[in-house]
Amino acid sequence: MHPAIELENRYCAHNYHPLPVVLTRGAGVYVWDDAGNKYLDMMSAYSAVSHGHAHPRLVKALTLQAQQLAICSRAFHTDKLGPFLKKVCELTGMEVALPMNTGAEGVETALKAARKWAYKVKGVAADKAEIIACTGNFHGRTIAIVAMSSEAQYQDGFGPFPPGMKLIPYGDAAALEQAITPNTAAFLVEPIQGEGGIIIPLAGYLAKCVEICKKHNVLLIADEIQTGLGRTGKLLACQHDNVKPDGLILGKALGGGLLPVSMFLARREVMNVFTPGDHGSTFGGNPLAAAVGLEALNVLMEEKLAERSAEMGAYLLDKLHLLKSPFIKALRGKGLFIGIEIDPRKAKAREVCEQLMAHGILSKETHETVVRLAPPLVITREQIDWAVERIDSVLKEMGKLRATG
Repeated sequence: MHPAIELENRYCAHNYHPLPVVLTRGAGVYVWDDAGNKYLDMMSAYSAVSHGHAHPRLVKALTLQAQQLAICSRAFHTDKLGPFLKKVCELTGMEVALPMNTGAEGVETALKAARKWAYKVKGVAADKAEIIACTGNFHGRTIAIVAMSSEAQYQDGFGPFPPGMKLIPYGDAAALEQAITPNTAAFLVEPIQGEGGIIIPLAGYLAKCVEICKKHNVLLIADEIQTGLGRTGKLLACQHDNVKPDGLILGKALGGGLLPVSMFLARREVMNVFTPGDHGSTFGGNPLAAAVGLEALNVLMEEKLAERSAEMGAYLLDKLHLLKSPFIKALRGKGLFIGIEIDPRKAKAREVCEQLMAHGILSKETHETVVRLAPPLVITREQIDWAVERIDSVLKEMGKLRATG
């Protein structure tokens, strides 16, 4: 066994099952292992590396700010936070933002805001507020968030869970309306379910949900931690349905692939329920994160990464549709957020990922049946051509082995 893998196995909690590769360097769409082997990164750290590895402008922003002032907590003002929040609010059309670090923290912030809004503004009785989420969701790993999960493993051994969470089928607007009661504070939804297997609802689903939520005075909160900031071919995936949510959660790509940066954004009426001492984070909104986050947004817009994702994603999906493999059960995608569903009678998705790794492509399965393809948004047509050729080769080789085995 590789010494680095052996050390991790010995000293690290076994809460992940990584592919057996030890990465040491990254640049653009590529990463290298400690033996010097080069791989095309088709994972982008779950969309956190949308700008590509070690983007020069982002590394420069990080380095300059680290030499000036990195962390001072929100106990004091800094010259970096205001411009960062102004930029993200202007780009998304939201009024106010609350900066945090990880995506799960952003979701927790949204849950707290929704509950307090329900009590202070909507008039729900104390401790009766309900949050509606969808089956197949993935909003994070905290106790409160896994209380909303429909995945048995995410809950096994971690109860009791906080009450007030309801689940409805994803993509079913009628089910949302049926589930709403006078105590409903918010509907939390991913515009496209990423960990669920790149599940894309029918066009108009989110727009209908917004209409229902407005009718019943319920907040619609969009979890765009993975889908946001260009991943699906628009700045926000909500924009495919011309929807502006009441609350928005961003993360992953917001940190430019260098730092954990997240935030909850909302209408002022919603965010005004927070007063000093209600909520906070030692690291949330630190000047290092703000400087990198602002530059990540600038690069995103100036390099037209959302438009690039739309163009390259359509190209990649078209190329994949040309593959006539019995291993492929279905293809789903929007922008550079694509899932190859593997026929479970033919192979497990992890096996495909392991074979892709051997051919220079890094990806990761989700739910044992889907190979996700979410490369950095800077990927080129030539790199896509190369990747599709390798995918084709892998599936053909696996087919031959099955036939002779």
